[in-house]
Amino acid sequence: MSDLILIVDDSLTVRMDLADAFTAAGLRTAPCISIAEARAALARERVGLMILDVLLPDGHGVEFLAEIRALPAHALTPVLMLSSEADVKDRIRGLQTGATEYVGKPYDTGYVVARARELLRSNADEAPPEQVPTILVIEDSLTFREELSDALRQTGYAVIAASSGEEGLRLAADACPAAIMVDGVLPGIDGDTVIRSIRLDAALRDTPCVLLTGSEDRGGELRALDAGADAFVRKEESLDVVLARLAAVLRNTVTAHRGATASLLAPKKILAVDDSPTYLQELADVLRGEGYDAILACSGEEALEMLAVQAVDCILLDLMMPGIGGHETCRRIKTSAIGRDVPLIMLTAVEDRGTMIDGLAHGADDFIQKSSEFEVVKARVRAQIRRKQFEDEHRRVREELLRKELEASEARAAQQLAEVRASLVEELECKNRELEAFSYSVSHDLRAPLRAIDGFSQALEEDCGELLDDNGHYCLTQVRTSARRMNELIDDMLQLSQVGRAGLEREEIDLAAIAVRVVEQLRKAEPERDVAFEAPEHLAARADLRLMRIVFENLLGNAWKFTAKRTDAHVVFGAQADPRGLIYFVRDNGAGFDMDFADKLFRPFQRLHGEAEFSGTGIGLATVQRVIDRHGGRVWAEGKVDHGTTIYFTLATK
Repeated sequence: MSDLILIVDDSLTVRMDLADAFTAAGLRTAPCISIAEARAALARERVGLMILDVLLPDGHGVEFLAEIRALPAHALTPVLMLSSEADVKDRIRGLQTGATEYVGKPYDTGYVVARARELLRSNADEAPPEQVPTILVIEDSLTFREELSDALRQTGYAVIAASSGEEGLRLAADACPAAIMVDGVLPGIDGDTVIRSIRLDAALRDTPCVLLTGSEDRGGELRALDAGADAFVRKEESLDVVLARLAAVLRNTVTAHRGATASLLAPKKILAVDDSPTYLQELADVLRGEGYDAILACSGEEALEMLAVQAVDCILLDLMMPGIGGHETCRRIKTSAIGRDVPLIMLTAVEDRGTMIDGLAHGADDFIQKSSEFEVVKARVRAQIRRKQFEDEHRRVREELLRKELEASEARAAQQLAEVRASLVEELECKNRELEAFSYSVSHDLRAPLRAIDGFSQALEEDCGELLDDNGHYCLTQVRTSARRMNELIDDMLQLSQVGRAGLEREEIDLAAIAVRVVEQLRKAEPERDVAFEAPEHLAARADLRLMRIVFENLLGNAWKFTAKRTDAHVVFGAQADPRGLIYFVRDNGAGFDMDFADKLFRPFQRLHGEAEFSGTGIGLATVQRVIDRHGGRVWAEGKVDHGTTIYFTLATK
């Protein structure tokens, strides 16, 4: 990520003011007076952030922004527009054109620097590398501040320093240090107040704080600890003692979710809505004096337009305005997804309890009389932003807890599902073994009486054939034919049962050699058939030799059978490459089948051709599927009527 900030403004005062502020914050700058200089700077070096004025000597800033956004290299570069044209319509135009942020002049330098840091961090290309701990030193004595900072750097810490409590709080929000060392007596707010402010900030409250003091007051330690300090060190102690106390505090403090919540002291935007230009300007001056960026709108309509393109941290809304008015504006904001969680404070000159109740009923979070001092307004704004911060923090924690609970619930459900599935698989395997054993037993027991039927039928035909008429011969022939078919069916069922019960022994085998031997047997059985057969010379696989022999007997036997009516019968065995491994296939140019019935092919007793056309039991492909399943593969078929069939199968490598 580049940390170069390009400042494009024709005002020398603005360029120098921002350049000095960014340099003091450790950031590099490249000031430019015109769009032409900015183009040249963008061509020379990568830019991490651009500060862009609207009115420039050689063009309009918004038009230049559109030009930048059209360039792929700068489409995502954060752009902060800085202009005296702070009208709502100007802001909306800039933001819709692609500005990441829009700040009106006069601006607060501290706000611009802090916001620039946030934008640089959010635009980082990658997470920052692990860094040494950063220590924030808040000390008004230059001598002691430099002495302590040098000692910390020599110990291996990174150091940032502030000379007042107010400056220290801004740096704490900006840098999120690992620890804060703060003097008890400071100009402006004192050290105890600094620590209390840290503890009230959800983003910083876990930051260890060490209070330093040169006072001999014994009650100082109690006040420091009551304020929330983690340690109390007197300045007259040696620096070794100070460093040891700091190390102990860092060692014993656990910080969680650092950076997950925006600090109360981080840059905040306040939308002020009032139809009185005088009051609106006074309010804006007060807010900017507190370090806020004030966005000004003169009506409820302008406020709604602004919220559509710009997120804000708090809204100050006048009650009595022309147009839709304060109540209706409040209702619309609070019923929108963008504004419903934004704190809204209603302002009115009407001193009436009923008006206040009515305003709160319309969704306002607070209600202030305009006659109140601006100190009250500032305090209420801080309170509402603090309340919103704690609500966001609690919501984040709740969401994190719910997420963890959901993950734990999903893990338990997955475990229970796995246990149930394993139990069902085991039960199914047991039932399958029982069914296969029963099938084997029944099939085996049927063979003896079936052989008796066939044998006695043959004897009857041989011994008493001359006594039978034509009808008797026909009936006897049907008995013998049915007996032989039943015997084939029993043999196939026994084979299917044996395939499921037999052990699986993988070894290196040559599938091509198996296919060739099966075809040789088919040729011997039907020497009159002329079937062309193709196979590779060698095709190795790790599989069970006996079971793969059964696969080829069924696949090649089917191919041989279904090409019987062709004079140019052709059968091929081969393999084709696939990212997941080899896919083997047996292809023929025989009768084929209709793909609408492809899902039935591998079911037992399912036949797509009649018995009179092609004989068979419908068990062969079911047996093939059983063997392939046991090898961890899959089998499928493609075909077309009268254009042949291709059976594909895979084998797992282990």
